[in-house]
Amino acid sequence: MTGIFETALGDDFARLHPMMRRRFGVGLEAGYACVGTGVMSRIRRGPWWTIPFLWVGRIRNILVPIQGTDVPFTVENYPYLDPLGRETVTFVRTYGAVSRPHRFDATMIYSERAGRVIDYLGTHQHLAVDLDLTVNDDGSLLLRSDAQRFYEGPIAFRFPMIFSGRAELRESFDDEAGVYRISLTVTNRRFGFLFGYDGAFTCTFPEAKDAPARLRPRRHERRE
Repeated sequence: MTGIFETALGDDFARLHPMMRRRFGVGLEAGYACVGTGVMSRIRRGPWWTIPFLWVGRIRNILVPIQGTDVPFTVENYPYLDPLGRETVTFVRTYGAVSRPHRFDATMIYSERAGRVIDYLGTHQHLAVDLDLTVNDDGSLLLRSDAQRFYEGPIAFRFPMIFSGRAELRESFDDEAGVYRISLTVTNRRFGFLFGYDGAFTCTFPEAKDAPARLRPRRHERRE
């Protein structure tokens, strides 16, 4: 069973930097997780009117309503088989001090139907987001979000992008410093910049073929 990122990227997976292949090679067959610890050199948000949206998103761990410099963070990627039989990888990010953490929950699957990675956001997988993956010439990985769908009980609809943002996330490995580097920007086509951060982290790769309960969503959404 090939991991979800290798499946999605196909031959391009081999073009990733070796340390990036290790980071995004997390999967059930690989038998390991990736736990990153580092510092966000800066976390930014858009104008004042974005604050209510960020705080509402925090209720289900979908958005992070903070900004600042030198903010500690962790990212935990564990593989597991979800109750629907899909190989899943957690992307749980925690920001800030241990006494008052802010958490962003995401779980990713590879969709055979769509032929791409689907990113479920939040504690209840309310938002399903299509991801486009590109390997750059320097071995870094660019993840772009595309269409978004909202699911809650019988309610299901394509989320209007005018009320949401498109994310561009770039991850790379810095050979000289021996760290992973990450940069994110979230923008709205009408309102511009909404949220972003830049940081660096190191990783450990513990053995794992399952995810701790604290990292799993409270509900798994069947619909892609």
